[in-house]
Amino acid sequence: MAIIVDIDVMLAKRKMGVGELANLIGITPANLSVLKNGRAKAIRFSTLEAICRELQCQPGDILRFSED
Repeated sequence: MAIIVDIDVMLAKRKMGVGELANLIGITPANLSVLKNGRAKAIRFSTLEAICRELQCQPGDILRFSED
């Protein structure tokens, strides 16, 4: 079982791009893309908190389990 970071829907709902969100949370667009594209091995709680704050969502809105 894997945990997937799925922020595409929340970004679309907020009409926000990856670059804008990355700037708001203080990480590089490249690092946010690693999270967004499922290539990250880990996420810091502070980064998760910042993403949720800026997208006005809960962690469960952007994290899901995959059977892969």
